[in-house]
Amino acid sequence: MDQATELRRLVSLEGEQRRRRRPRGPTGDVDSGCPPRVFAVTSGKGGVGKTNVVGNLAIACRRMGKKVLVLDADLGLANLDIIFGINPRHNIGETIRGERDLSSVIAEGPEGVAVIPASSGVQELAHLTEGQKVNLLSEFDGLNRSFDLLLIDTGAGISSNVIFFNLAAEERIIVITPEPTSITDAYALMKVLFFNHGIKDFLLLSNMVQDEKQGRKVYEHLSRVAAKFMRGASVDYAGCIPWDGLLQKGVSRREPVICCYPESPSSRSFMALAGVLMKNGDQKPQDGNIKFFLKRLMDVAKDETRAQ
Repeated sequence: MDQATELRRLVSLEGEQRRRRRPRGPTGDVDSGCPPRVFAVTSGKGGVGKTNVVGNLAIACRRMGKKVLVLDADLGLANLDIIFGINPRHNIGETIRGERDLSSVIAEGPEGVAVIPASSGVQELAHLTEGQKVNLLSEFDGLNRSFDLLLIDTGAGISSNVIFFNLAAEERIIVITPEPTSITDAYALMKVLFFNHGIKDFLLLSNMVQDEKQGRKVYEHLSRVAAKFMRGASVDYAGCIPWDGLLQKGVSRREPVICCYPESPSSRSFMALAGVLMKNGDQKPQDGNIKFFLKRLMDVAKDETRAQ
């Protein structure tokens, strides 16, 4: 039995024991019965509003009746807690070290969104020991049917952690703005995922645009470049979020704009984005779940170890 097979066996056994001990989800909800979809929300460049997208999209999906879990995977510059206006007492580092169950680390964000806060002390999740992997992965396995949606807020750029979480997710939303540097860096991230790791499907979200016309223009510019140099890649338009001064006011108040200014242009766009993602999910096989996430985490970690 090879190392990866043994790891999966241990995760399966540990996960089954946890499911027997916890018939209800960590938020008190009865298990949904269907595996959740897993999205990585990512970007090539920092400062494009990625974390704001994650926070507001999570609440929009929650308002559509979905049970949403958000993983703050920007381990070096975690700030989802600021967007949500929460002060979590615990973080995922405690679960990795075996000090706490993941269910006791999860914090409650606005409107019942569940949040796994990041740990500033864990910089390279791909380089955990085998024992730490078993502990963390079995914890995620225990959440497999407690949520409808897992949103991963990755870091920006093409660091090992960013690539790691993009590979672990089934679907990727790449946030871009009209700035040339944002478009260039987004293309660099897509190239790494496409040529080095075989990722072919991408969703582009135009953020901080003047209107729908500019949002489409930004998308079309990047998609044309991808079509020319990344043959076989599928680059779809997820929508756009307009620049909105009320969103910045929400950040200053430590509240998602969708909560404090629900009728603002950006809030309406976040609700529209949630609708598009949920509609698309009904038209594709539901294999983007946490079990898939676990398998990808193990495979990526194994590949990184071989590369050393």
